[in-house]
Amino acid sequence: MRIYIQLMFESFRFAWEALRSNLLRTILSLLGVTVGIFAIIAVFVLVDSMEKNVKDNLAFLGDRTMYVQKWPFGFGGPYPWWKYVNRPSVNYAEYEFLSKRVTMAEAVAIFDQQGGITMKNGSSSIGNITVLGVTESYQTIVEIPLGDGRFFNELESTAARQVAIIGADIVDALFPGIDPIGKTFKMDGLNFVVIGTMKKQGESLLGGPDFDVACFVPYGTFDKLYHTKNSDPAICIRGLETDKGMEELEAEVTGLMRTRRSLKPIEEDSFSINRTEQVVAAVEGIFGALYTGGAVISFFSLLVGGFGIANIMFVSVRERTNIIGIQKSLGAKNAFILYQFLFEAVFLSVLGGLAGLFLVFLLTFIPFGSLELVMRANNIILGISVSAVIGTLAGIIPAAIAARMDPVIAIRSK
Repeated sequence: MRIYIQLMFESFRFAWEALRSNLLRTILSLLGVTVGIFAIIAVFVLVDSMEKNVKDNLAFLGDRTMYVQKWPFGFGGPYPWWKYVNRPSVNYAEYEFLSKRVTMAEAVAIFDQQGGITMKNGSSSIGNITVLGVTESYQTIVEIPLGDGRFFNELESTAARQVAIIGADIVDALFPGIDPIGKTFKMDGLNFVVIGTMKKQGESLLGGPDFDVACFVPYGTFDKLYHTKNSDPAICIRGLETDKGMEELEAEVTGLMRTRRSLKPIEEDSFSINRTEQVVAAVEGIFGALYTGGAVISFFSLLVGGFGIANIMFVSVRERTNIIGIQKSLGAKNAFILYQFLFEAVFLSVLGGLAGLFLVFLLTFIPFGSLELVMRANNIILGISVSAVIGTLAGIIPAAIAARMDPVIAIRSK
């Protein structure tokens, strides 16, 4: 064990001497590894952060949730809108029908939304607000960032009361510096009482409504204000934990909806059942392709870096041929020489990789709007591991050449 520690120390000393005595040459040789590790880890950090951001912003869809609506989700390829445009939209009566009969659901709700709404309070106003009409059970299906106050109850929902939960930007615009709970504002000629507010969310990279400029009202109130022939509500259903994959729930909902709409066995469904897993799977597919593309591009940078390490090791072997001969004449075995040069190659490559990782770390401090870059431990481990592999592959041939040298010929070399 002691001999291996001594060998490692000697190899480290030789590597450090090579780095210090030929600083410019070594830096130029390691630049390829640094750039390659920076490229591949930067891509992975960027893709990881984007994927996390997108999935966090898709929380508005809910967990274990399916949506019964007119249009299906569309991912990839041409979207055959002409097949769906003449379908009837779901309605409140169908929501009541499902909520009373479905047995494999934890909660059932209906929602719709309208954008571009202006709200006023005295001389203050704010425009381009998204108003969402929902039933009281919506809060148990979808994650709503409720801050102060409360959500409306079943009585307020069924009676279509003029109550609202508003976002942080609406609070700042209509009620600056005061507690908005219990206060009123005007929207499309009607007075609404604020019963709750939402926490500040900030900009989202992707997702549903921006909750900072969103307002929740009871579905009946929304329907009274904004119901038109272009309305396109959706029924959202949260499945039971025991129903893995929500297959039983989907079968039950499909049968109930076909019965409700009196569809014959030979007729196609006149509705779509969309599941949150479809969105997540599409997102994972996109980012998987980005991972692959980034890795392929970065491979060429690492290839250049590997040749740089190999070049510096060939030069190092030639410069230290006489020393190798002396070591062998004193009893150093081939494995000792091989390990010495191989460790040196790995050390130099890892050093270049650490420089690349440091550059990626600095990259995480640059603001990218709503996208927060996070460098995870697995990215660091990957960077160091790839650097070590590149060093091993680049140094194995020079190390083998050094190990097979004839000690007499090596000592006589100049």
